[in-house]
Amino acid sequence: MASDDLPVSGRLTVPGWELVETFSTSGGPGGQHANKASTRVELRFDVDSSSVLSRAQKQRVRGRVGAVLRVVADDERSQARNREIARQRLAEGLREALVPPRRRVPTRPSRGSERRRLQAKRENSERKQQRRRPRLDE
Repeated sequence: MASDDLPVSGRLTVPGWELVETFSTSGGPGGQHANKASTRVELRFDVDSSSVLSRAQKQRVRGRVGAVLRVVADDERSQARNREIARQRLAEGLREALVPPRRRVPTRPSRGSERRRLQAKRENSERKQQRRRPRLDE
């Protein structure tokens, strides 16, 4: 494993050459350091052109985060620390996007909840009937 490779999980490691890293000034408060030092890190991972993801994995990630997974870190003054943070965020985002959705197990309402629902409907109907004007033939 090269030092630029990004371990995502036990079985998945994104090669460093598939990650695009750009640096810029972070902006905000900080004076001359913030205006001159390129400490903000943007890390991009193109899902479609990845060689490590299967077709199903690409489709799942694309459905959740889009065709390009992009993270930005400008939390720290240090570019190296921001690179670490961006890499952690990208790995976490990819890990979360790869988790298969849980199947919903269809359930029936309990007898008690059904009874309460019907009772509430009866009471509501009665309440609304009492609001109506009395009929002339009664």
